[in-house]
Amino acid sequence: MTPYKEMSKEQLIAEKESLNKQYQEFLAMNLHLDMSRGKPCKEQLDISMGMMDVLNSRVDLRCEDGTDCRNYGCLDGIPEAKELLGDMMENHPDNIIIYGNSSLNVMYDTVARAMTHGIMGNTPWCKLDKVKFLCPVPGYDRHFAITEYFGIEMIPVPMSPEGPDMDMVEELVSSDEAIKGIWCVPKYSNPQGYSYSDQTVRRFSQLKPAAHDFRIFWDNAYGIHHLYDDDQDYLVEILSECKKAGNPDMVYKFASTSKITFPGSGIAALATSLNNLEDIKKQLKNQTIGHDKVNQLRHVRFFKDIHGMTEHMRKHAAIIRPKFEMVENMLEEGLGGLGIGEWTKPKGGYFISFDAMEGCASHIVSRAKKAGVIMTGAGATWPYGKDPKDSNIRIAPTLPPVSELETAARLFVLCVKLVSVEKLLGEL
Repeated sequence: MTPYKEMSKEQLIAEKESLNKQYQEFLAMNLHLDMSRGKPCKEQLDISMGMMDVLNSRVDLRCEDGTDCRNYGCLDGIPEAKELLGDMMENHPDNIIIYGNSSLNVMYDTVARAMTHGIMGNTPWCKLDKVKFLCPVPGYDRHFAITEYFGIEMIPVPMSPEGPDMDMVEELVSSDEAIKGIWCVPKYSNPQGYSYSDQTVRRFSQLKPAAHDFRIFWDNAYGIHHLYDDDQDYLVEILSECKKAGNPDMVYKFASTSKITFPGSGIAALATSLNNLEDIKKQLKNQTIGHDKVNQLRHVRFFKDIHGMTEHMRKHAAIIRPKFEMVENMLEEGLGGLGIGEWTKPKGGYFISFDAMEGCASHIVSRAKKAGVIMTGAGATWPYGKDPKDSNIRIAPTLPPVSELETAARLFVLCVKLVSVEKLLGEL
């Protein structure tokens, strides 16, 4: 294909006419398709239905230490759930708290606790003149929503395939006491699907923050969400690296089974140092007597151990891998060589990140929506919803059935072409 930037004005006009005709055909189809969020599809939810059968009124609902899971108790989770999630997170059960169904809820609580009561005896953030967070971009919109809600100033940090720009992170963290944290999705990141390099993880562990209460919010949401058996990213374990570097308290590590079993009723966990755990439990014991132990037991009885969970994730991969590959192939076939877009090819996680020509993302998303395909809003992957280049679009391939996904991908490719042609014509 001839790159669009090399086309003459006449060629671009002809291309626009052809693309407009195709777009009108999509408008006539009256589509109602949703690619806005990274949700599991029905087939993925179905593979966990056996979990509904492992507990019933006739089974013993006591856990290994004799605790009756129907009753109060176990503030930090039943032992076997801590062991299962510990294996999933690569952390010792003693360093883990099991929560309810949502790791996002745990992250919100963690920020809220720091705001109202401070971290390990430090000044509550609400009493400080200024609180700042570093935000790798593009990143996860719900992370940014939490810090924005609490009035925390967010500072964008560019991402690369190796992870965040660590030169920038090191300089900012060491020089500004107001910087209290950084959001991280270190493995198969949202939305690019990047995994932090060994060097990046070790540089994180060796940070020298000006703030004593600086914390790395390490959201390892996709730690076992591989697309391929024979080509997987590996992540150095951050808590052990921090301990070796003399910074044992610097990390809060979050994970959940939300995209492993049922997003609405999974189990979430936080792994951190014993000092941090003691600090957290002071608040937690006033918030709850314990989370849903029956659900924790249900997960353990269903998976049995980490090997059962790994086999389960292979079933997930078999369902969504063809969807990722189809979208990637359609992007390559439709846009390859035109010079109007770039996209990631992740080995895991839930998203593909697409970068359009500068100033085009919001128009592409708007065009797609008008034709019946809802995508994540342009700008959502940046703090305050403001992408300075208006170029990044998050593609979520998992939820739609294959036939709908193919239609949505064809329309997306068409919208990218049409908006790009219009931009180039406007610059002539």
